Parts: sequence; C-alpha cells; structure tokens
Amino acid sequence: MPMALQAGLWGLLSGSALLLGALIGWFAPMSRRLIAAVMAFGAGVLISALSFELVDEAWRQGGFAPVAVGFLGGALVYTAANYWLSHRGARHRKRSHEAKRATQAENHPNNGAALALGALLDGIPESIVIGVSLIEGGAVGMVAVIAVFLSNLPEGLSSAAGMKAEGKRAGGVFAMWAGIALASGAAAAIGFVAFAGVPPEGVALVQAVAAGAILAMIVDTMVPEAFEGTHDFAGLISVTGFLAAFALSRLT
Repeated sequence: MPMALQAGLWGLLSGSALLLGALIGWFAPMSRRLIAAVMAFGAGVLISALSFELVDEAWRQGGFAPVAVGFLGGALVYTAANYWLSHRGARHRKRSHEAKRATQAENHPNNGAALALGALLDGIPESIVIGVSLIEGGAVGMVAVIAVFLSNLPEGLSSAAGMKAEGKRAGGVFAMWAGIALASGAAAAIGFVAFAGVPPEGVALVQAVAAGAILAMIVDTMVPEAFEGTHDFAGLISVTGFLAAFALSRLT
C-alpha cells in the first residue's frame, strides 16, 4: 500500500473519533462531568505526545532554532485564526455547556461554517503530524494517532450535545463531522507527500509548528471545558492522560 495512502487512512482513523463522539453525544448523551473528564484526559495525552513525539524529536533533528521559531510561529498562527473564528461564532465549539452554547447561537445564528472551520483549525496540525511521522521511520507514530483520537472524541461529544441543544439538524451535524474526518485523512496524506524528502531541519520546523498550534489549542479550547466540568480533578485526570501516553511511547 502506498505510504501516502497509509498516512491518509491513519489520519482518517484519528479523525473518525469526531464522528464517533458526535454519534454518542447525540444518541446517548453523557453527563457534562464525564465529557469534561474525557477532555481532561485527552489534553494530558496530547501534551505528552507533543512533548516527546514532536518537540523532543524536532530538537534532535534540527536543533533549538527550528524548534523555537516553529513552536512560537505555530502558536501565533493558531491564536490569530482562533481569535478570528471566535468572533464569528466558534468560541465555544468544544463546549457542552448549554448556556454558553445558547449565547453563541443567539449571537451567531448561522455559525455552522465557523464551527466547521474551527474544528478544521483544531484538527489539521494534528493530522499533518501523523503524516510526517511516517516519513521518519516508515511506521506511523501510534502515540500520535492515539493522542489525536482521544482529543477528537470529547470534541465530537461536547459539540454534538451542544448543537442538539441549539436545535440543529442531525443530518447536518453528522455530515459536518464526517467531512472533517475526511479532511483529517487528506491532511495526513498531504503532510506525508509535502514533506517527504525535506531536510531534517525542515521536518523539525513542521513538527514544532504543529506542536505550538496544538498546545495553544489545548489551552484555549480543551482546558476551559475540562476545568468547568471537573473543577479540582481536572489536573489529576490530565496527569493520568500524560502518564498513559508517556508509558505508551516508552514501552512500545
């Protein structure tokens, strides 16, 4: 099987968690506390993955300069795009809190495009990382795939629950998440094709950019929902996620 296709399928697998989460959130609603706990665990997993699978590996390949430039650059680009989308109705795209979602819907009644773009903004850097991981050793970084899957699941859960409370149609919601899952697969394939043959310093820069964007996304969108739902336990749950991902990366 061509490596680009493999990358696309792994990206699609991780992105499918959005659709899976949306289905669960729509037809088998979970308590907000449980959704927040999954969000906190996923945040810990992602932080571990970007620390040891992205930043550390980028430093080994390219040294400090590409890491610093890419890490800050990724965070800046993500923050600017997130700021723009937040003022167009996508601020609470990962929230299941009905009051916050209702306020968002009231202020931006036609925010479907902004929500879709926000989900893409969150998922594209993660998917590119999956594609790039195949370049390095010919095998996908399973920790990265698992981390992205676990971070996508609560996003689908909380967003679908919120969209249902807003009165959105099921068909439109599921079509949006299915489209974003497909886009995640495409982004992973593009990440492999675009950066295959790039010098190590270039790959390091890409990894650092993705890591900076992911960390900014975690703090801006995942942590607030996790803390609001679990309060004093958010930190502990995140630590367990971090430890689980760290153990997986070292024991496999």
